[in-house]
Amino acid sequence: MLTAILFGIAASSALVIGAIVGSLWDPPREVTGVLLAFASGALISALAFELFEEAYHLGGAARSGLALLAGAAAFVIADTWLDRRMTGTSGPNQSEVMEKGAAQSEGATARSDSGAQRTIGFALLAAVTLDGVPENLALGVSLVDDASLALLVAIFFSNLPESLVGAVAMRAGGQHMKSVVTTWCICAVLLAIAVVAGRALAEPMSDATLSIALGFAGGAVLASLADTLMPEAFERGKPFTAFACAAGFFLSFILAA
Repeated sequence: MLTAILFGIAASSALVIGAIVGSLWDPPREVTGVLLAFASGALISALAFELFEEAYHLGGAARSGLALLAGAAAFVIADTWLDRRMTGTSGPNQSEVMEKGAAQSEGATARSDSGAQRTIGFALLAAVTLDGVPENLALGVSLVDDASLALLVAIFFSNLPESLVGAVAMRAGGQHMKSVVTTWCICAVLLAIAVVAGRALAEPMSDATLSIALGFAGGAVLASLADTLMPEAFERGKPFTAFACAAGFFLSFILAA
């Protein structure tokens, strides 16, 4: 359990680091885009060679595949519900929220209402939590057999740019630096707890049940990749998107090997 606690702290520390940096500095679009592309590649590798591979070996193609689809469906449903709660319609996904939040760093502060910017920051916070729960639960579940350094690295590099842009938006909305950092610290604690919870829940599971849990978590992570990280990386990180994604994939593969 100590390993789960340490992994939870390490993965969630990126949220705190990003919040502090975003409270002090307005990052160029390309920087956050490259970080998101790197994280996308790392998550793809960790998902393919650790999460779903383990689910497949434990439960077979049918059980793990159905669990993967169920996890993806659960993420889509939750993400759609969040969009409607935040916007009143099907609304912008997390990628669009990040686009608006980054406008402050491009000189759009004078044209943006401070209240709207603050709302964007909190919408991104909610979206990061939605993405982070399945990712951190998956990290905790993966610790049953062995420590997943690849998944840890992938989660760290996906959390960093998201909290950075969210902090920029909150600060543009007039929120004090201390309040911004405190808010993201609370989010970091919740996601660290998710790692511990994933580890605790998975320990007594049979191989068949663990296969379903791993597959479900993998599906949610894959959906968040397709819906959020990769589209945003493509829009913001060009022309370095492909190289950063390949670098993340390679590093994660080496850690998983």
